[in-house]
Amino acid sequence: MRTLALLGSTGSIGRQTLEVVDSLAATFPYRVVALAAGKLTPLLLEQVRKYRPEVVALAGPGPQGDVHARLGEPGASVEYGPRGLAAAARIGADVVLNAVVGVSGLTATLAAMEAGSAVALANKESLVAGGPLIAALLDAGGGPLIPVDSEPSAVLQCLGTAGERAGLARVILTASGGPFRGYTPERLATVTRDQALAHPTWKMGPKITVDSATLMNKGLEAIEMTWLFRLEPEQVEVVIHPQSIIHSMVEMVDGSVLAQLGLPDMRLPIQFALTYPRRLPTPWQRYDPVAVGPLTFERPDPATFRCLQLAYEAARMKGTAPAVLNAANEKAVEFFLAGRLSFPGIAELVETCLEGLPPRPVSSLDDVLAADAEARRLAERLSGRLSLRGGGD
Repeated sequence: MRTLALLGSTGSIGRQTLEVVDSLAATFPYRVVALAAGKLTPLLLEQVRKYRPEVVALAGPGPQGDVHARLGEPGASVEYGPRGLAAAARIGADVVLNAVVGVSGLTATLAAMEAGSAVALANKESLVAGGPLIAALLDAGGGPLIPVDSEPSAVLQCLGTAGERAGLARVILTASGGPFRGYTPERLATVTRDQALAHPTWKMGPKITVDSATLMNKGLEAIEMTWLFRLEPEQVEVVIHPQSIIHSMVEMVDGSVLAQLGLPDMRLPIQFALTYPRRLPTPWQRYDPVAVGPLTFERPDPATFRCLQLAYEAARMKGTAPAVLNAANEKAVEFFLAGRLSFPGIAELVETCLEGLPPRPVSSLDDVLAADAEARRLAERLSGRLSLRGGGD
């Protein structure tokens, strides 16, 4: 029986991961040895009682005795904050699935790799902000690192389980286009929070859903691709594919194009990551090409999806620029969801932070965290400007 540490267990990816664990119980069993979540919710209590982990990590501090009483698991070690997340990551599980949202997931990814665990990565920010650090660990023999997001998972599947990059010319990264596909920049100025959270094909948490609406998620994935498959930004192209059936394509040097297709169901790439490099049957619904019908493609409008272009700029700038991009975007999405920022203001805030914080080299985790903190402070100062809320100066 293999062991699993699940970071972000109560989020969308975490819940679906446990569905996959349950479905694999007879053929590829896992014992869940650690669960990490933001706070002690009824769902986390239910998970702890069902899976009986050795470590429970919570983002915020709290009275350990009361937590133990509520958990009903006196044998579980309860940890808090960044140290608690790192403790769950370092537990020595066969696989650490990192589904934490935000740059806090980077520390956990590094901790898990340093502990010798395979990392199933659903935390984009790890590679976006800390790509040089993770690449160095992989080059030193750490890993494996298996992507969970459907797009990089699709690329890995197209290249084979060895992830051979020989002959790879470029990656064609597909995007649904989100709820605002076809909008003009002028029309975006009036969109609401509820409209941004109404994704047409995927069910995700609010932050990732907004990133999908701005196409920042594709920009972050493009940066991920450059580190996972050692590509230049120009070798990753984003195309709009509204049906969300083709999850990514790879073009080889001879012009052959390989694609991975499937229904928009995150349980499929999650299972691939948990059983890697094996493939096992799944109980999930299968793709029927006749029932789904035609698959279409279009190029994203750079004027409408400015965040996508900003991500490519950060990737070309290298150093701490992607960390600044990511931190500024996290704050901008937070402000938008709180009603403090207009939808176009997300891109404006990110762009202003990138311009105001020139990139520096990344040689340590401290370099990344310092750039992240600096970008957040700048975003806070900028967020009060009327122009960023859609008004005039």
